This record gives sequence, C-alpha cells and structure tokens, in this order.
Amino acid sequence: MKKTISISSKQLLKLTIDSLEDDKGIDICKIDLIGRSSIADYMIVVSGNTTRQVTSMANNLVKKYKEAGIRPPSPEGMSNGDWVLIDAKDILIHIFRPEVRDFYSLEKMWVKKQDESSFDSIDNKI
Repeated sequence: MKKTISISSKQLLKLTIDSLEDDKGIDICKIDLIGRSSIADYMIVVSGNTTRQVTSMANNLVKKYKEAGIRPPSPEGMSNGDWVLIDAKDILIHIFRPEVRDFYSLEKMWVKKQDESSFDSIDNKI
C-alpha cells in the first residue's frame, strides 16, 4: 500500500485549480467555505463543454492527486458525465456541463448566503 502524504488545503486547492486550468476548465469558481461550513474548506465549481471533457477533467484530477501522493478521492457521476463530484476531503469539486451548472446554480446559492451574512454584520454595527 502506498503511503499517503499530508498536504494543506491551500496546496490541494492550488493543485486542483492548476489541473482544471490545464484541462481547459471553463469559468472556474472558487468558493471559500472556511468558517461557513464544516464539510470542506473550499468548493470549486467548473464547467466542461461536453460529457467527455467533464469526465476527462475528473480523471486527470484524480491522476494528479495520485502522482502527488494523495489518496485519490472517488468521483461520483462519472457514468453520466453531466455533473461529477469529487470529495477531496478539504475541497469539494463540482465539474458540470454548462446547462447543468446553470440549472443547479450552486455559486448563486453560496454567494447569496455570503451576502446575507455580510448584511447581518452591517446590521449589528448600526
């Protein structure tokens, strides 16, 4: 059995974003979840033009995790290729086809939550 290494969430984030950029991921969105959720430190939402590109980006990302000595996550949704989810412990990666991404609008859900919390902090100062 291969030994897994310890890597910080910021290093894992850089590795992830670099891989998605190398694979020509479209509209890469990084959402900081630190202090907002206990499920992960970051969420990345990215699109691929086709189901083939979506699954290829996921496969390449898992391969880069293995090369870096990180225990590879198990992607969900590879058989369909419309939406692939990779749970990389500190980072959740959502790889969508554009139509599916527009339908679920994950970024809007998290941005809205962030805006509401900033409104709360403004109200508390008044």
